[in-house]
Formats: sequence, structure tokens, C-alpha cells
Amino acid sequence: MEQWVNSIWYGRSFIAVLLRPLAWLYALVVGARRQAYALGLLTVTKLPTPVVVVGNLTVGGTGKTPLVVWLVTQLAAAGRRPGVISRGYGRRNAAPLLVDMDSSAAQSGDEPLLIRRRTGRPVAVGRERAVAGRLLGTQGVDVIVADDGLQHLALARECELVLIDGARGFGNGQMLPAGPLREGAGRLRSVDAVIMVDGSSERSLAGRPVFHMQLVAEYVVPLAGPRDARLALASLAGERVHAVAGIGNPDRFFRTLRAAGLEVIAHAFPDHHVYSAADLAFDDELPILMTEKDAVKCTAFASSRTGYVPVSAAFSDAEASALLALVTAKVSASTR
Repeated sequence: MEQWVNSIWYGRSFIAVLLRPLAWLYALVVGARRQAYALGLLTVTKLPTPVVVVGNLTVGGTGKTPLVVWLVTQLAAAGRRPGVISRGYGRRNAAPLLVDMDSSAAQSGDEPLLIRRRTGRPVAVGRERAVAGRLLGTQGVDVIVADDGLQHLALARECELVLIDGARGFGNGQMLPAGPLREGAGRLRSVDAVIMVDGSSERSLAGRPVFHMQLVAEYVVPLAGPRDARLALASLAGERVHAVAGIGNPDRFFRTLRAAGLEVIAHAFPDHHVYSAADLAFDDELPILMTEKDAVKCTAFASSRTGYVPVSAAFSDAEASALLALVTAKVSASTR
């Protein structure tokens, strides 16, 4: 189903034309909702701690989680005390929660747990981001990074960063359900910066500065071993492996492994898939590689041949400094 939908959104399909009336209706609803917040008809909550939103305009994966990890790490290195809020998609419990290092993905959601373990910084999850933000306030944070919060207009923000998949762009350019857009491309004019992921070298888009992010995978971590154990991904060049990905854009993970010289047997699952041991029961002894987001849900039944490939965000030194300076300036201005 997911592959079929993507063929409509990112290809040339007459079905997209048939769905355009629904897309127009969706666009009207999105516009009316935004206007209602702008006019004060719907309540916007401003937290005492400045908020930086990381989001995208399209459905599916664009690299938000690696960017959140990078940004939180950079802010902490600069002397800030960052924390992260997220909806925690797929959680069993709707109550807001502070994520522990040993939380389960069922309790916290897969991405918040990944972020907590990678950064070591406080992470709070909750359907209402403002409630999660207040929960973070008990942890002494001085800046909040909202993971995937661009369309959550009920929460005020000081800075907005929007990611664009450089390979897929906006697909057919249509709004849901005819295309992949949650909001029209004109929304870019109101954000603070655009992050182009593995894409073009343009410097400005819709009048906004563009930064260029690469997703880098360098090593494999055995899932059944210690978290600090690792093996160079390049050392597996030429080997056949099962590649498992239940993320927004599984093909990106498969391409990453192939680019490292691995022979990939691809197994794509829906985004946020809840795994069972049967999903990894392949009739051979080949290595099994998965994304870090998938790995946090598979620890209990991982075998010795299972590992995950962490993906990190990378910028040129100049762009990394400029992006951090932009965010820091926005955060500092809000606290004067």
C-alpha cells in the first residue's frame, strides 16, 4: 500500500488527478486552521522556554531525527541545556512522559527513545506538545527542540527549520491526499531556514536561507552487544545482507547500504512498524542490518547476526556554524 501511494505522489498517475478535489478541500481546511490561530480564535500556548521546531512539509521521512540529534548535540556543546519534545507516535499510553534511557519504544515511541539514547538529553513525549514542554521545564532545560512540530500550531515557537528531501522534493506538488504535501510550498516563506537533505546546492529558497545536510552512515552496532561496540560499515563491502527498514523512506536506507558496497536483500516495513521475532526470521545465516529507529524495538529478540546502522547529520563546517548561529540568535532574542 505504501509503495502504491508513493507511486501516485512521486510519479505520474491519473489517480492524483482524480484526488485533486479532495486535495483542494484539504488545503482549505489547513488554511482556515492557520488563520484561526493567527486571529486568536484558537489558543496558542507560549512556553517560558524558547522553542525550535524541526519539521517538514511532506509526509514521510526527510531526516528530521538526525537533524534533531545534531542540533541538540551542538546546542549542548555551545553551553545550552537543550531538551526535546515529541508526540511519541505509536505509544501505548497517551499520558505525557519523560523518556528514560531504558524506556521501551512502546512506552515512549521509537524516535524519542532513539533521541534520548543518542544525545543523553531530556526528552518528553505527549500528544499536546505544550504539556510535554512543561514537563521538560522540571529538567532545567533552557531551549526546547520540537521534533516534527511544524504543523502543531497550538505551540508558539521562536524558530522553524524545515527539511526537504533533495531527491524526492515535493513529489507531484499536490496536497494530501493527491500528493505528499501537508502544507503548500508557500509555507516556506514564513520559516527561518530550509535544510536540503542530500540535494541541490541552491543557497536560497522562497527567500529563506538553505543549508545542505548529508546523512552519513559509517558503522554497524551489534544489537545484542554493548552499545559502544561497533564495526566499520565498509568492512562489510561485498557481503549479502538482509536490510530491514520501517521508516518513512526505506529506500534511502537501502541506497546507503548499497553505496557502501553491500549486496542488499531489502525488507521494507511501514513507518513505525511494531516488530516481532517472525519479521526477522530469515531462512539463512546472512547478517541482518536495520535502522537505529527499528533497532530500539527489536532488542528483546535480536540474534548475534543482527546489527543497526546509525545515521548522522553532517554539514560543512561553515554551514554548521551558520546554522547554529541562526538558531542561537533566535533563541537568545526571545529571552531578552
